[in-house]
Amino acid sequence: MLPGSHAKLSWRNGLAYSEHFQDVYYNSDNGLLESDYVFLQANRLAERWLDYSEQSFTIAETGFGTGLNFLLAVKLWLALAPSSASLHFISAEKYPLNLHDMTTAWQQWPELQELSDVLTSHYPQALQEMTLNLFQDRVRLSLLIGDATNVYRNFRQKSANTKVDAWFLDGFSPAKNPAMWQAALLQEMALLSKPPTSFATFTSASAVRRELMAVGFNVNKQVGFAKKREMLYGHFTGTAHAQ
Repeated sequence: MLPGSHAKLSWRNGLAYSEHFQDVYYNSDNGLLESDYVFLQANRLAERWLDYSEQSFTIAETGFGTGLNFLLAVKLWLALAPSSASLHFISAEKYPLNLHDMTTAWQQWPELQELSDVLTSHYPQALQEMTLNLFQDRVRLSLLIGDATNVYRNFRQKSANTKVDAWFLDGFSPAKNPAMWQAALLQEMALLSKPPTSFATFTSASAVRRELMAVGFNVNKQVGFAKKREMLYGHFTGTAHAQ
């Protein structure tokens, strides 16, 4: 499968399964609750948005996948953030789902249907990068197609003034997709960050922890979701930490 082609999926007991990476897109226990626990709660988004005073907030993600993290972040943003502020959600995806598979995946979460219907109506039939302004311009989605390291490098060069406020590191696991967790990508991540940009990820792999610390992130561990023993979260300091 060539980079930039649509993902090849199969469905196993209602779970979207990547034939390319031989892995599921979301947790079999409860993908929605895991995304909320790992990405929204560990980045403290509710706390940060409740009395938000800035004009915009930027989330960057590695691996758009089914769009579940995006929908959950949008739901929380619309509920808590002031109407005068806007959310910019940037996500890199090497193998985006086609519209049919994306729509099928969203059927797993009827509580998000109102939001997913809006995204469905704008999601492109053709394989292409897109920037969408949604929900009365309160949300902007930039979907970058290709290798995450390359697309974030290009994004940084074209958008020199953009800094990320929170990272969702949500590629397939390091064992299944090591390219998503390479040092070059984490370096791009650091270049797009500012103290105290936060991050969260489901993995607790020691190599990921070491590389994040090497590029200037303070890294903490906490109990993972469901059967996962640990996960990582932290924030950017700009100073390399002892490994």
